[in-house]
Amino acid sequence: MHEMEITTHILKETLELAKNRPVQKIKAINLALGPFCGFVPECIQMYMDVISQGTIAQNVKINARMIPLKIRCNTCQKEAEIDRLHIECPFCHSTDLKRLSGNECMIESIEVE
Repeated sequence: MHEMEITTHILKETLELAKNRPVQKIKAINLALGPFCGFVPECIQMYMDVISQGTIAQNVKINARMIPLKIRCNTCQKEAEIDRLHIECPFCHSTDLKRLSGNECMIESIEVE
């Protein structure tokens, strides 16, 4: 249910962005999500379909771009992109890693009429 809270925040921020501009309709909200943010784009879309009713964002399309998971290895000090299924340094295979990205949930842009 945490998607409802973030969706409410996304809608509020988007409406605020459009407030003082000549916007008739918000057509799309483009998000950037990290693999560990915990949000499912399909759930955000489902909640947005409900809570945007009666606003200029009604029927808005949620587009999500997944941000790569970036790490720095504490053993060899190299940085790399990895995926959630292979949590180790691709250079030295250590699992002593510092996460540099992966929790993001950002509005990258909105598309309007």
